[in-house]
Amino acid sequence: MTRVISADQAAALIPDDAVVTVSSSSGLGCPDRVLRAIGEQFESAGSPRGLTTLHPIAAGDMYGIEGIGHLARPGLLARVIAGSFPSGPSSLPMPAIWRLILDNAIPAYNVPSGILFDMTREAAAKRPGVLTKVGIGTFVDPKLQGCAMNDAAAAEPIVRRTAFDGGTWLYFPAIVPDVAIVRGTTADARGNISWEHEGAYLGALDQALAARNNGGIVIAQVKRLADAGTLKPMAVHVPGVLVDHVVVEPEQWQTTQTVFDPAICGETVRPVDEFAIPDFGPEKVIARRVAMELGCGMAVNIGFGIAANVPRILLEEGAHGAVTWVLEQGAVGGVPLLGFEFGCAANAEAIVSSPHQFTYLQGGGFDASLLSFLQIDREGNVNVSRLAARPQVTAGAGGFVDITANAPRIVFAGYFTAGAKLNIAGGALKIEAEGRVKKLVEEVEHVTFSGRRARELGQDVLYVTERCVMRLGEAGPEVVEIAPGIDLERDVLTQSGFALSVAPNVKPMPAQLFRPESIGLTLQERAA
Repeated sequence: MTRVISADQAAALIPDDAVVTVSSSSGLGCPDRVLRAIGEQFESAGSPRGLTTLHPIAAGDMYGIEGIGHLARPGLLARVIAGSFPSGPSSLPMPAIWRLILDNAIPAYNVPSGILFDMTREAAAKRPGVLTKVGIGTFVDPKLQGCAMNDAAAAEPIVRRTAFDGGTWLYFPAIVPDVAIVRGTTADARGNISWEHEGAYLGALDQALAARNNGGIVIAQVKRLADAGTLKPMAVHVPGVLVDHVVVEPEQWQTTQTVFDPAICGETVRPVDEFAIPDFGPEKVIARRVAMELGCGMAVNIGFGIAANVPRILLEEGAHGAVTWVLEQGAVGGVPLLGFEFGCAANAEAIVSSPHQFTYLQGGGFDASLLSFLQIDREGNVNVSRLAARPQVTAGAGGFVDITANAPRIVFAGYFTAGAKLNIAGGALKIEAEGRVKKLVEEVEHVTFSGRRARELGQDVLYVTERCVMRLGEAGPEVVEIAPGIDLERDVLTQSGFALSVAPNVKPMPAQLFRPESIGLTLQERAA
């Protein structure tokens, strides 16, 4: 029978040198009360010590749910392996985990989220590890950083290249967890855990299986208790046979700064006219141009940043429902949410577990992905995962590498330079003051997406900015469209850190993008 215990009692169960896997996605589904108790236990008793923590997606953030910050203490944490890390503006204090990483106090690895879930599944089945082509040519590849985020990690590799069946693969040995810490909504008296108020299942079931099958313990944080036999079996995501201990935290938020929104978990349907439409400006221009790449019937993944506004463009243009959005956290359909609720969708048609969503994304079964960029280089490589000068504003790769590995079409969206003062008037764009930082650089600091690999696979890649559109060609990015009011030489070519190619038949970006009124978006039928 599962025992209901306090968070402090749960923390006392974790042995020194344990491998602990945590289910979370920033503030979504984070078992923050248990993590806090572990940090407090270490401060008061000096244990547990020397933990290795696994976070397929980030645990905690900089805006109210501390997550991994509770564990980021010298002596407590010995090694961290994460799909992503807390991030935010440089105006906020640096998260404690980033200070440990930058000081080389612990080895830190950024393993793509989907691969970390794959490693979890392999550990659960007692198989040796993951053989994958996801990440070849990127920072994941041992030929580059091999997932290492600092020198301490580089000295202890966790991935290697290997030959198999006539090809080159990346091999990640499975890492067996001693403890799994997951979060749901309700636990019954037999330890069955349901997810009825959560925004996503994330990878809780796989993580619980990995710990249970290898003799470890499973701790579930929940909001409330119920009698045995009262939970609907289809609502139970982690059965009680996998759960050792339950911690009740009645005050747990649904996600960061959202106590509870019934539309996130499908309890209600939010009217579509309640969703905010982006104000007119350069970001909206970019999102509109990205939206023009879509077709009716497409299944489309979106990432954080400007691209996350594209669903709102379709709402404004009367095209809501023409595209099915798929998020790495597990939501399918509905309206992807913004800000602190990113990773959730209101009015979703389905919510699947993150490991299964990543299988879909890694295999390229969807139509397109809309993502952001920090840097682009002459090879067409993209960096979203690391900036040496501003490490805390980058969260690592998350699912970016998994998603782009086999995506048929990828549209990257972002500003051409960072910090430019832009003005749109009379249907034209004017650069009033150029940006301080070039985003098109000779060589990106971190290869999160490989342009060379994309060319080998025949992927269709577009880069959309406020002043031009570029397409990945054989020689790298090539300018194919120019915004009205923009001088090609002055505003584009001289603001690139490398000799940017220009297509012989450069077209103007559609003029309606640069006017406040509706653009009259018409989506073509999805190509067969």
